[in-house]
Amino acid sequence: MDNKPFFSIVMPIYGVEPYLRQAIDSVLGQTFQDFEIILVNDCSPDNSAEICREYSDRYDNIRTVTHPENRGLSAARNTGFAEVQGRYVWFMDSDDYVDSTLLQQVYDSLQKNKADVVVFGCVEEYYDSKQQLTKTVPICPADAYCQTAEEVHAHIVDLEMSTLYGYAWNKFYSVEHIRRHQLQYDNVVLIEDIKFNVEFFNDITGMNMLPIAPYHYAKRGTTSLTAKFVPKYYEVHYERIRLLYEQQKRWGTADERTKGILATIFVRYIFSALSRNCDPRAEMNHKDRRRWLKEVLSQPLFTELIDFAAPAGLPMKVMSGLLKKRLILLSLAIGRVIYLVQTKFMSLFVMIKQLRR
Repeated sequence: MDNKPFFSIVMPIYGVEPYLRQAIDSVLGQTFQDFEIILVNDCSPDNSAEICREYSDRYDNIRTVTHPENRGLSAARNTGFAEVQGRYVWFMDSDDYVDSTLLQQVYDSLQKNKADVVVFGCVEEYYDSKQQLTKTVPICPADAYCQTAEEVHAHIVDLEMSTLYGYAWNKFYSVEHIRRHQLQYDNVVLIEDIKFNVEFFNDITGMNMLPIAPYHYAKRGTTSLTAKFVPKYYEVHYERIRLLYEQQKRWGTADERTKGILATIFVRYIFSALSRNCDPRAEMNHKDRRRWLKEVLSQPLFTELIDFAAPAGLPMKVMSGLLKKRLILLSLAIGRVIYLVQTKFMSLFVMIKQLRR
């Protein structure tokens, strides 16, 4: 008799004490109950360890694995995955929560189509510095049941355009597929999810996309540049675009529309990097920023994609137009304006950001 659960939920934990109970409780409250939860305490400096111990002691389907030292998100996910016993694994963030019907909806979809992965949407929840919810933005994928590699490939660039391709927490992955291909999360900043997904999706033949947004993705101060400064921000996102483009070329799907979508995303990252270059921690003056942008505009990947950029929203149209015409000084000025708005007027920045969708 097989007593293994259908779903395994891996939850990496570090510094999330205020939100951890809500995350765990939202899983325990699911209408579908055939699951296990693996809590990975990545040497959290707060009282998360005590919370993990409390739940592990109380529930038979919850267990805790502890890192003796902080090893980061990717290592925590890999540690948790080594423990899974279910057929599908879900890497849920420990500071978010989900609606009670998520597991049932995913399970029902898999009864219709035994796919390698199930993808669903989310509600972006923006919180201010006082942890007050200020804005919600639902994002849903199309409704699709893909049964061939070609059908899967046809949806990927649209998933990326909606931001849903790169995340780990909005997907249930086939455990057998991950183990067969010996996939792991790499220890890289910002793009660990997309690197894993590019590898996972390379040769799958089945995908269910559910037009639902049951996952509540908390963005707590992430729109503020002062929250976290990433020195290699542009470099890692350049690598993201490169990985996506190479995947599309391998599949033979890098047509004009695909190039246009990737080019538009590229433009977004360039201007985001320009704004970050204005941060004092970047240690760049105007001359440095000008030299940096000239180098970016000469990169082969940029020159190959930029002419295909055709964004819908006015802000992105303006920014892509500036880069197409290589108008460096105006581009730098826009980057400075973005930096000032983002650091001084967060709510306005969030509103403008939504115009790109």
